[in-house]
Amino acid sequence: MLVLAVLIVGLLPLTARAFPPAHGNAPGGQGPWSHGSKWNVPNFKSMVVFGDSYTDSSRYLYFTSHDGNAPPVGYSNPTNYDASDNGRIWASYVGQYSGANIYNYAVRGAVCSNNLTPRTAVSGNLSFPYPSVEQYEVPAFLADSTYTVGGKEFLDIPTEDTVYTIWIGTNDVGTGAYLSDSQKTGDLTSYVDCVYNQFSRIYQRGARKFILMNLAPLHLAPLYALPSVGNNGTYQNATETSYRMLETVKTVNAIFAYRTPFQAMISNDFPGSQWAVYNVHDLLTDIYNHPSLYLNGTAPLNVTGFIAQCTSSNPCAGQTSPDSYMWYNNLHPSEQTDRVIAKNFVEVVKGTSKWATYWA
Repeated sequence: MLVLAVLIVGLLPLTARAFPPAHGNAPGGQGPWSHGSKWNVPNFKSMVVFGDSYTDSSRYLYFTSHDGNAPPVGYSNPTNYDASDNGRIWASYVGQYSGANIYNYAVRGAVCSNNLTPRTAVSGNLSFPYPSVEQYEVPAFLADSTYTVGGKEFLDIPTEDTVYTIWIGTNDVGTGAYLSDSQKTGDLTSYVDCVYNQFSRIYQRGARKFILMNLAPLHLAPLYALPSVGNNGTYQNATETSYRMLETVKTVNAIFAYRTPFQAMISNDFPGSQWAVYNVHDLLTDIYNHPSLYLNGTAPLNVTGFIAQCTSSNPCAGQTSPDSYMWYNNLHPSEQTDRVIAKNFVEVVKGTSKWATYWA
């Protein structure tokens, strides 16, 4: 009986001890079950990032301009000034604000795994499977990580000074995938498993400092918004679609919030690692609710509409004050929103962000 009582006492406070508060730790605070050490990136030198169009700079353009073929090992991935936000993507701004090297493996249209939610890219007469994080992005990084140029390593990724970031899921939970019940196999937990499996693969290569960016509040994007607050009319059942997206995103983000401390502090899968969950969901929600704190254009601030108003007679004509908008098009954040994401990402790396929870 005594043994049973001890087991019960040990299990009952698990939630309180192991899982993060709703809005993250106090700036610079230790994560739950930390063993006396804090998140620490003494010299933020490099970032390796994986994701989809929310993060892609130039890789998708390489695929479409090379008959669907992948870039070669050692691809330099030049800055794109016409990314999904119609400017520079947030990862590029992280490099500007911090001086860090940015190694961006994200590809527009990507999902975590093509074994779960495969999608097809169509560009003109070209058709090919969208490269995923599992099947393309991580392998591309692993190949680059052993590549040398003139006897010098292609990637400058010292263990203590490099963070590894994954922001994936917008397509996984969208149309043609889980939102429309179009997955090839598995469920939302399979997608979540995929995310942590990719962290495991790069951990085996030597990564130790991980930042998981959770899902954006997609139900606020005009593509999935309620009809009463700016849905652009894509779905006939817009209300049902919006609420299902809200439910899906909240479910996934709750799993991230609970599973990350388990992976970081309880499992033996990542010894010696440090973790942060960057709560982009709540940051973007705050932009939506308090735009004057973040948007700075000259036109009335707008969080329900978007910049690129595309019609057959006037394809994607932009608004005159893009920094007044939260969204560039019906799904993608504006460049001003991406600047906000980048500035706060730098604070996450410093260990001082109110939008992050840390385990170290």
